[in-house]
Amino acid sequence: QVQLVESGGGLVQPGGSLRLSCAASGFTARYYDIGWFRQAPGKEREGVSCISMSGGSLYYSNSVKGRFTISGDSEKNTVYLEMNSLKPEDTAVYYCARADSGHGCYARGTHGRDYDYWGQGTQVTVSS
Repeated sequence: QVQLVESGGGLVQPGGSLRLSCAASGFTARYYDIGWFRQAPGKEREGVSCISMSGGSLYYSNSVKGRFTISGDSEKNTVYLEMNSLKPEDTAVYYCARADSGHGCYARGTHGRDYDYWGQGTQVTVSS
């Protein structure tokens, strides 16, 4: 049974950091593309970052480039999103999702429609 479980969200002050984890089970993450998406109240879902775990593409949206870093640990079957210099506009529910290798993560972007399994999300709130 394919599952993705996010963790690591919480309340943080502006300028602070969080590390989100996406623990995969029921499949081997290194054979897939893994994406991070977020959705704030009243806004459309946004593709934040993605990684082709087989060693291909890597993507960051302009809104997080230089502040967020995506990485994968094949031994732990987990993908991380390290978030630094957090801003109030980063407040959202963050989701990780799985796509077939080479069919979800592109250097130019990523789209939720290409992903077939999603986690339940973790809330990130940036506020003083």
